[in-house]
Amino acid sequence: MSLGALYVVSGPSGAGKSTVCKLVRERLGINLSISATSRKPRNGEQEGVDYFFITAEEFERKIKNDDFLEYANVHGNYYGTLKSEVEERIKRGEKVLLEIDVQGGVQVKDKFPEANLIFFKTANKEELEKRLRGRNTDSEEVIQARLKNSLKELEYENKYDRVIINNEIEQACNDLISIIENGVR
Repeated sequence: MSLGALYVVSGPSGAGKSTVCKLVRERLGINLSISATSRKPRNGEQEGVDYFFITAEEFERKIKNDDFLEYANVHGNYYGTLKSEVEERIKRGEKVLLEIDVQGGVQVKDKFPEANLIFFKTANKEELEKRLRGRNTDSEEVIQARLKNSLKELEYENKYDRVIINNEIEQACNDLISIIENGVR
């Protein structure tokens, strides 16, 4: 049996990663690797479906045990990918899709050089801000912090194999599907 492939999708908050990954998952019948997080669930998110929601203390225990392929503290919360979650699926020959922050993406590339890193962004800052405000889930302070952080995240773009400018969801879906199906690097 051949080994599977690892695809890592990253980019600033509001770039449309979650929306596109969900559509691509449905169309290709692949599952998104589920990350662990110490943040509280958002409305509609489910344990073991969207994330593994664990306490900060439990997360820190797993860090000490080297249970993560990658992890980071983003906006005051831990996010990480459990090694076991990814390794088992790759061994079974599955295509694994990770949706993680840019720091985590670089960590994954260091550990899995054959990983395909795909960076999502919007055409401009105004579109990013519009999307963040359209969520109606964050305070003004959080939105401003995310916009400031997005400038730092954009600095990682050149460390990624491919860039998708998500101006239109359907085109971004087609671009990501092409990368996954054809291994376009």
